[in-house]
Amino acid sequence: MSESNIATETAESLGFNQTTVLAITGIIIAGIVTRFIIMQIAPSVLKKIIRSDNIKRKTVKDSDKALGSAAGAALSYFLTLQLINSIQSGSGTYSMPEIMQNVLPNIFQFIIALSLVIWAFRLVDVVQDVVEMLDDDGVTDGADKTLISAVESILRFFIIFIGAIFIADAVGFKLTSLIAGLGISGLALALAAKDTISNFFGALTVLLDRPFKVGDWVDVGNSQGEVVEINLRTTLIRTGIDTIITIPNANLVSTPVENYGKRRWRRWQTMVHFDINSDPDKVESFRDDILQSIQENAATMNEDSSWCRVNDISATSVDVSINLYWDVQGGADERAEKEKFLLYVMQIARDHGLEFYDNRIRQQR
Repeated sequence: MSESNIATETAESLGFNQTTVLAITGIIIAGIVTRFIIMQIAPSVLKKIIRSDNIKRKTVKDSDKALGSAAGAALSYFLTLQLINSIQSGSGTYSMPEIMQNVLPNIFQFIIALSLVIWAFRLVDVVQDVVEMLDDDGVTDGADKTLISAVESILRFFIIFIGAIFIADAVGFKLTSLIAGLGISGLALALAAKDTISNFFGALTVLLDRPFKVGDWVDVGNSQGEVVEINLRTTLIRTGIDTIITIPNANLVSTPVENYGKRRWRRWQTMVHFDINSDPDKVESFRDDILQSIQENAATMNEDSSWCRVNDISATSVDVSINLYWDVQGGADERAEKEKFLLYVMQIARDHGLEFYDNRIRQQR
């Protein structure tokens, strides 16, 4: 007996005839061919529609396999339904066990749902590119990062939720029974998910009230650091020693938050000590030059409240107090402007022939 005859007899013993086996084989091959065709065609078609290279790469190139699998499984699912309808209509051409009539469509439906979930998950990364494309200034600031983080978290939640429903339906769960069961045990689930629900509403509070945004430096309870991510359940803060603190969003509703990023200005004070033998006229000229530089500096503000004054005189030094307000966006900008200003102070002091007070030098004298 040949191998083909053995295969035919095996299929017939399971309730399939040879025509049905060939039809199922053709359906599977059609799905595989469709998958490869979609993988080849989709990039070229969407290339004409989508202008952004980043969006194009994430929606097609990085997801072409999932997209092709969904399309191939969809075709196989449709053809399988046609085959089953033909069998159930009394056609003698095909034969298939009843259990396979239920299982085979579910297999293709499961592949469709899983592929679409994978593709949708990869599409979440497109949010950042869309926001950057719609942003007028082309710069992703803290508000944009907060929006991106929030939208991505919400999309992932809904993708998982909806995907779980479709996958459950594909594997044969009765959704009506599942929903009824959820209604019966809803109270227990609500109690079990109390913290999750609190964190979710905490995230909504953060997004609506905007006590801070991604990139702000904040104090939350005993934690201090830069906000790096705002999710549906937690907010991540990177500390000054480069560790990550995970704060449940529910805590943010009841905990005072000190946001350094919302400061209108950054006050800075320093003291310059000159030798007691310094010429008073030169000290006065130094004072005027420094005050003028503060008023003309584009990185300062509140010029009327800024000052440069002789603050004190001791037996060894003349102390000049400097007070100004930086108008900068972050700590890095402040440090850079402070460095330039201090170097300028050194240069002005040198130009006026002033020597900074050093107790060691006076002792040598």
